[in-house]
Amino acid sequence: MPPHKILLTDGLEASGQAILRAKAEVTDRPGISPEELLQLIPPYQALIVRGRTKVTASVMDAAPALKVIGRAGVGVDNIDLSAARARAITVVNAPTATSIAVAELTFGLLLATARHLSRADSGMKQGEWLKSSLEGVELYGKTLGIIGLGRIGVEVGLRAKAFGMSLIAYDPFLSDDEILRRGAQPVGLEALYARSDFITLHLPLTAETRGMVGESAFAQMKPGVRLVCAARGGIIDEAALLSALETGQVAAAGLDVYAAEPPGKTPLVAHPHLVATPHIGAQTLESQSRAAEHIAEEVLAALNGQPLRWRVV
Repeated sequence: MPPHKILLTDGLEASGQAILRAKAEVTDRPGISPEELLQLIPPYQALIVRGRTKVTASVMDAAPALKVIGRAGVGVDNIDLSAARARAITVVNAPTATSIAVAELTFGLLLATARHLSRADSGMKQGEWLKSSLEGVELYGKTLGIIGLGRIGVEVGLRAKAFGMSLIAYDPFLSDDEILRRGAQPVGLEALYARSDFITLHLPLTAETRGMVGESAFAQMKPGVRLVCAARGGIIDEAALLSALETGQVAAAGLDVYAAEPPGKTPLVAHPHLVATPHIGAQTLESQSRAAEHIAEEVLAALNGQPLRWRVV
């Protein structure tokens, strides 16, 4: 039997490619255009992507041999899951590979919003000594509200406890007992908004979560709250966030994700009380290597009819 043919369109770390090349024929085409993908994909049994490539129904229709789509990371919103299901194409991801990296960035954003780190650094680079205007707040003794207490939310909570923070959490998919077991006090969403000094979001982008943190949510929050999101763009209503920053209802925010990426120099990105990073939550050497190795192993398992750890569809 000829080896399986696997197409990579967004690059993959060398350690993952080595696993694939030992068992299959691999084509690496990072940066391939949507039009080129449609022309190239017909003979491939597997496609591995990151977040850039959009795997649409049209792509699947152009790939009669396609058996499995692998996402080297967590989010699969760039893959049409309904189309994959209808065509009996397996979709797998690597959900545990980036948890530590995203949790650490989230905590970095929490610290940056508390201590004005971006403005302090920018001022120093421009020869300005802004000390008197950069009074911050401590994390110690504050309440952190975690919305979504999955793997990443738990890792953020562990770090917050080390800083002396109190944890409350809302997760509609977990029982109160399970939230307690994961280290936080379970609360309703309205109570979380009202009680939190800091809020961090760890949710997928779905029809239910799109725009969920909007004008009404901000109105329920404690004045001067600090908000961080390194999950998915679109969960926060960015116009409402800008308004809340302007009024001071939100003292500061940290975003790694945006409704449109890249967002450009929007009024929100340019706001002095927003810490903005370019979707780098998973961008560490360690997490990229883990993601590549995990997805390589999972795709090969799918091609060979073996048990799967992280099947999405």
